[in-house]
Amino acid sequence: MNDPFLRLSQRRAFLRRGSYGIGAAALHALLGTPGANAADRDISSEGADSGPWEGIYSADPRQQKIKRVIHLCMAGGPSHLETLDYKPELKKMDGKPMPKSYTEGKQIAQLQGQADRLKCLGPQHEFKKYGESGLEISSILPKIGALADDICVIRSMQTDQINHDPAHTLMNTGTSIPGRPSMGSWLLYGLGSETDNLPGYVVLTSVGGGQSQPIAARQWHSGFLPSRFQGVEFRSQGDPVLYVNHPNGVSPTKQREVIDAVQSLNQLGQQRFHDPEIATRIAQYELAFKMQMSTPELMDLSSESQETLDLYGTKGGDGSFAANCLLARRLAERGVRFIQLYHRGWDHHGGIKNGAKVTADLVDQGTAALVSDLKQRGMLDDTLVIWGGEFGRTPMAQGSGRDHHIMGFSCWMAGGGIRPGFSWGATDELGYAAVENPVHVHDLHATMLHLFGVDHTRLTYRFQGRDFRLTDVHGRVVKEILS
Repeated sequence: MNDPFLRLSQRRAFLRRGSYGIGAAALHALLGTPGANAADRDISSEGADSGPWEGIYSADPRQQKIKRVIHLCMAGGPSHLETLDYKPELKKMDGKPMPKSYTEGKQIAQLQGQADRLKCLGPQHEFKKYGESGLEISSILPKIGALADDICVIRSMQTDQINHDPAHTLMNTGTSIPGRPSMGSWLLYGLGSETDNLPGYVVLTSVGGGQSQPIAARQWHSGFLPSRFQGVEFRSQGDPVLYVNHPNGVSPTKQREVIDAVQSLNQLGQQRFHDPEIATRIAQYELAFKMQMSTPELMDLSSESQETLDLYGTKGGDGSFAANCLLARRLAERGVRFIQLYHRGWDHHGGIKNGAKVTADLVDQGTAALVSDLKQRGMLDDTLVIWGGEFGRTPMAQGSGRDHHIMGFSCWMAGGGIRPGFSWGATDELGYAAVENPVHVHDLHATMLHLFGVDHTRLTYRFQGRDFRLTDVHGRVVKEILS
């Protein structure tokens, strides 16, 4: 054989096929054990047919509480001190020097090195007690406040990254190192898709209310997992997916013929090389063809009652966060496993009093409507809703705003398996650091996977000689917030 490239290709193919046999033997030994290691299953050829991906992990039905996640990502870092964590002592300290014991030697973003000039900034909005639970929530989120008896507020969140992009990367992938799979990709890979005519992982974005930090598409990327598991961004206005309609002059029958011809060529390549990216192309061609039917139906809101549209405060398709919330419920109904809604508008380095109010007004109704709608339809029981940002804001003033903050911030969760009308953890009296029951981002991921019936230490993928997982070598299930 004179062609060196062909010799090398065949050698690689031999090695791959040999490793598949080893993986199959290991999988056979683990059959019947929930959560068999993902590395033990060959995925290079799976998905080469037109059926939905079924996942590699056998979830424990005794533990599984949810089927899907809707992550409402408040991008930019909403201030816990203006939303979910009331600090009367900080209000008393407004304008006074921040005690050095809190800040000296601690990591701060743009306020670093200004310990002598840091002053406290009291809460810019009043808080109220809502519901029978009496949860304290800011008056700028009255509709979310009305959900108090349905949500669990975590007031002791912590993260490791103090700037937006790496903090988003940590929140999405469990590490600040770019190139790792996002949590939606891990879920899709591990548990499979419940729909064969829509992506199993969908992302929507909206903007407004404050400085709008950019969101990179790699936040929903599949990393080293096959690319069929990456999130698909739907546009908030117009066609949700470009080129989803049939080309002018091309009938569905003709388009089917073209796809069949391309798929035949892909199948030949797959049989020879067993490349997971070829399997991805095969599956995604089929999915794209099916979406030409499913996507128009998804976007047709004529079946929604006027009462529902009024609940969300939108007619849909206007690019607003509320419209995306309505679309999220429709995606959830159709079997989408992981739905992520980014609202870019929470980065308030200045003018936080008005800015937080404006941004809150843009997300409050849609958020509350989504939870209420899911509950009314009986879907909240098997859906997890997560609301929060990548970090919080400092109790110290940055002019008329607040700087980035990682030592303590807040989020809330609602849905299947979550203890409602409850708060967990606490920051100190000035809202600077989590001092009771801290919850790291890794713990949030571990708890989310637990609600799916997944042991976060066993959903792994072997890459570059080691087993990776969403929680890396960290993570604790926060059982105290579970019902």
